[in-house]
Amino acid sequence: MTADNPYRAFVDGFRRLLTDTKPLDVGATVPRPPVPADAPKVLIFAPHPDDEVIIGGLPLRLLRESKMNVVNVAVTLGSRLDRQAERWQELKNCCDYIGFGLVSTGERGLEGINPAARKKDARQWGSSVDVIVRILAEHQPSIVFFPHDDDWNQTHLGVHHLLVEALKASDVRCLTVETEFWGAMDTPNLMVESSATDVADLVAALSLHVGEVARNAYHLRLPAWMIDNVRRGAELVGGQGGAAPQFAFATLYRLRRWENGQFHNILEGGQVLTSQDDLSKLFQPI
Repeated sequence: MTADNPYRAFVDGFRRLLTDTKPLDVGATVPRPPVPADAPKVLIFAPHPDDEVIIGGLPLRLLRESKMNVVNVAVTLGSRLDRQAERWQELKNCCDYIGFGLVSTGERGLEGINPAARKKDARQWGSSVDVIVRILAEHQPSIVFFPHDDDWNQTHLGVHHLLVEALKASDVRCLTVETEFWGAMDTPNLMVESSATDVADLVAALSLHVGEVARNAYHLRLPAWMIDNVRRGAELVGGQGGAAPQFAFATLYRLRRWENGQFHNILEGGQVLTSQDDLSKLFQPI
C-alpha cells in the first residue's frame, strides 16, 4: 500500500521543493575569478536569454577552473517585442551574477532566426550570418557553444544553422560544443559533471530571468534535468549497459573541432569528465 511505500517521503520531498519554494532574493554577484587579458575566448551563442546558464555547466567550469574568458552572445532577445528591453536587462543581471561577458547582436537582437525564415528571406538571413562572422572575427574564439541540429525549438535550430554558415564564412579554427535542451541529442559524446556549488549558482543566475521564471519556474527544475542527464549519459556517452557514474549533476554535449570548413571528430567513443578532472586535457586552444 502507498502508506507503506518507503519512497513516498522521497517523492514528497521533490514535490515540496517545487511547490513550497518561495522566490529568493539573489544578492551580490558571484566573485569572478581573475581572467588573464590574453585568456582564450569561449563564446556561447544563446538562442534566447536564459540558454547561456541552462547549458552553462561546462562554460562555468572553463571560467572557474581553466580561467578562460567566457562570453555570451545574445543571438536573439525573444519574439515578444514588448519584453525585449526587459529581457536584455535580465540577461545582463544574469551574466553579471555568474561572471560571463556579454555581447549584443543588435539593439533588439537578430530577427527571423529559424529554418523557415532562412529559406524565405535569404537577404535578411545573409545579414544575420554576417553579424555572426564579424563577432567570430573580433573575438577569435578557441571554443564555441551552440545548439545541435535537432534541438526542436525553431530558434535553437536556426542558431545551429546560423553558426555553421558563419563558421564556413570565417577563418576561425576552434573547438565546437553542441548543446541540447528542448531536443535531446542521439549522439552526445561528452558528459560533464557539475558540483553542487556550480549548480546552485546556475539556478540563482537563471532565477534572474525574472519575467520568464514567473510564468514557468523552470529554474527550480534545472537540477532535476541535470540529474536525468546522468541517467542518459551513462549509456549514451559511457556505453550501452554501462554503470552510471557516482555523481549527481551533469550536462551532455557533442565536442568536435572546426577546421578547414568542416567538423572533425576528436574523441574516440564518449568521454566523461568528473568535477575532479582537469579540463585542459580536452580543452586546449587550437
